[in-house]
Amino acid sequence: MEMDNLGEGEDSHMLNGSVPESLNTDRVTLDDGYEAEEQVGQEQVGFLQHVSSQKTQFTDFDGKTSFGMSVFNLSNAIMGSGILGLAFAMSNTGIILFIILLILIALLSTYSIHLLLKCSGVVGMRAYEQLGHRAFGQPGKILAALIITIHNVGAMSSYLYIIKNELPLVIQAFLGLHEPTEDWYLNGKVLIIIVTIFIILPLALMKHLGYLGYTSGFSLGCMVFFLCAVIYKKTVISCPLKVNHTEHVVYTNGYNTTGDGCTAKFFTINSQTAYSIPIIAFAFVCHPEVLPIYTELRRASKKRMQNVANISILAMFVMYLMTALFGYLTFYGEVDSDMLHTYNKVDPLDTLVLCVRLAVLVAVTLTVPVVLFPIRRAIQQLLCPGQDFRWWRHILIAVCLLTVVNLLVIFIPNIKDIFGVIGSTSAPSLIFILPSIFYLRIVPREKEPLSSCPKIMASLFASAGFVFMITSLSLMIVDWVTIGRSNMGGH
Repeated sequence: MEMDNLGEGEDSHMLNGSVPESLNTDRVTLDDGYEAEEQVGQEQVGFLQHVSSQKTQFTDFDGKTSFGMSVFNLSNAIMGSGILGLAFAMSNTGIILFIILLILIALLSTYSIHLLLKCSGVVGMRAYEQLGHRAFGQPGKILAALIITIHNVGAMSSYLYIIKNELPLVIQAFLGLHEPTEDWYLNGKVLIIIVTIFIILPLALMKHLGYLGYTSGFSLGCMVFFLCAVIYKKTVISCPLKVNHTEHVVYTNGYNTTGDGCTAKFFTINSQTAYSIPIIAFAFVCHPEVLPIYTELRRASKKRMQNVANISILAMFVMYLMTALFGYLTFYGEVDSDMLHTYNKVDPLDTLVLCVRLAVLVAVTLTVPVVLFPIRRAIQQLLCPGQDFRWWRHILIAVCLLTVVNLLVIFIPNIKDIFGVIGSTSAPSLIFILPSIFYLRIVPREKEPLSSCPKIMASLFASAGFVFMITSLSLMIVDWVTIGRSNMGGH
């Protein structure tokens, strides 16, 4: 059976509920070749209607987003603020170890998307929350929605933090001011509210995710410009760095600028290496956006969407590798966790660097609406499943989400540890654990028994996610205890 119109749109994966009560079960053959008996419930009504009428009840439109626009949207979802920390990760792992880790995470992310798409094809659902419901009932649905919400709220907050910290500096530099003033247009808290109201909110009110393909393409163009600038700066910045001592420079690595630090390392292990792995893993988290993009893909099929994912991950792999490599070979051990700050050590008023910072600001601003869509989808699945699309609800959820994220960014001075906990739990859950356990539960045992190779691989994949989560949290706790003891000793 063709699966082109089984998708569930962001705006209305709402069911009409018109299936007769006498219809309790049906046996259908799905696009993966599985014959599955579907129980008619709130989650399955639209699917059975499609089986009987070949006309989707999940959405009021056929998928209209082109293959290229879908690649832009998914690439934009993958591309985030994590790219700014990849050079720092390379400096704490070495070039060879970093490349190995980057390849490994990219392949694991691709495999994870394969599991999601296969689960979606088996049950005819294209919502993360519905897969959770199909696998574990209401608890599974709530868990999936909660993890997506936590992770994407954290991602949105990190993007707005970049705007809050970087936009005042960019405006100050373009105005030629050497010292910050108390004017409102240099107040980061005011600026993020303005950007949210006039840029982010209108884009977040788009009815369909596919409409953001153009802004996603422009956002990716900004990041390509960032990459080109990083490559160019490698040719003009000499090592050791000539630091502008009039600026307050924070050396996050604890290194001093000496000629000895200008040698590339291929393998290195230090106290920061354990934090480099989550940085790389977080850079490929795009799983909450996969199914919404799948929904709106023109001529949607599992193979076609997998090709979208493969191209997007490959493109981001190349960008990540080039950015990390040239950033590291520019600053070596001096690179900060935010590479933009590292360029300030050389010349805070450099015109090219200012343009790059502006490009990064544009990129993260245009990414926020893409990240918001899966959260709104999850909330609608929890609070009002099976209801028709309503503009007032669509707008209200977006306004409430952006208000909460703005309050977090404005009133919480440092949420590094909170982001660390969220990242150590939600990222492995979205990449490793949830796709694997959904696959184990959803794919029929008569077709793939637990002893089959695909099921064994999925089990190992889920186990790796739990190991990753426990290890990351343990290292963070050890780091907190160590820092606490150091602070006590200092007094």
